[in-house]
Amino acid sequence: MQIWVDADACPKAVKEVLFKVAERRKVQLILVANSFLRVPNSSFIQTVHVAQGFNVADDHIAESITSGDLVITADIPLAAEVIDKGCEVLTPRGDHFTEDNIQATLTVRNLKEELRSAGMIAGGPPPFGPKEKQNFTNLLDRRLTAMM
Repeated sequence: MQIWVDADACPKAVKEVLFKVAERRKVQLILVANSFLRVPNSSFIQTVHVAQGFNVADDHIAESITSGDLVITADIPLAAEVIDKGCEVLTPRGDHFTEDNIQATLTVRNLKEELRSAGMIAGGPPPFGPKEKQNFTNLLDRRLTAMM
């Protein structure tokens, strides 16, 4: 089992949690981004730098994962794709996407995208804070315990 991170939009606080978890649990952590990432020197942590472009990091993750891996992403279409390939998905805010909830989540996401495009709603999620970090940390611990 490996942990894959859609790292460009992943909050720094979540990456720091993941760095500690990779060392403590001795699990491979792979951060995929189209920008430079500063990571601790560790045999358990690696970065993959991909080219700039729409969904390039997502495509790399989707092509590289294997069933049983854990993916950290807020990208709902990517989550749907990797769940279909037998992976678990957590968001940096501490949500757990599963076969049971991903289609409804994707439908709501698509509706909100249409409403935003039509100017009917604005904005995005609330700012990332300590509560979201704690939610993520707790869920990550529970899921890793179940998976390992």
